[in-house]
Amino acid sequence: MQVNDKAPGFMLPDEHGRHVSLSDYYGKYVVLFFFPKADTPGCTTEVCGFRDAYDRIERAGAVILGISGDPPEKLLEFKEKYNLPFSLLADRKHMVCDNYGVLRDRSSRGAVSVGIDRTTFLISPDGKIVRIFQKVKPQGHGNEVWAALQMLP
Repeated sequence: MQVNDKAPGFMLPDEHGRHVSLSDYYGKYVVLFFFPKADTPGCTTEVCGFRDAYDRIERAGAVILGISGDPPEKLLEFKEKYNLPFSLLADRKHMVCDNYGVLRDRSSRGAVSVGIDRTTFLISPDGKIVRIFQKVKPQGHGNEVWAALQMLP
């Protein structure tokens, strides 16, 4: 994916099992962040940063959606544990992750597995990608995204 590309549409279950579609948010900016695994140190830091910046991001006219390969039940526990005010979506088959190009082969002790790269896409109200944050550092990322929203027309 590149800036100015049309963001791939999707429909995924949220933490409550309700289906959420990107098209539900047409007309608003969308902060779409991909994270590897719920309730791990880096992902917790990242989502809590979005939680802490949530009001400012919302006032800037954006919606926050997080996507991981975790099941909805695990995402609900994560959301409740850290009091997250935004939806977390379950991409169990990694189809959306694949469409956004955030899957990477990882090797550990000789075993190869597929993992999700921590990546955030800022999507415009008309559905185009206006900013991509790759190799995201969890600490301060919510503020980094809020600052990027301030720079948009």
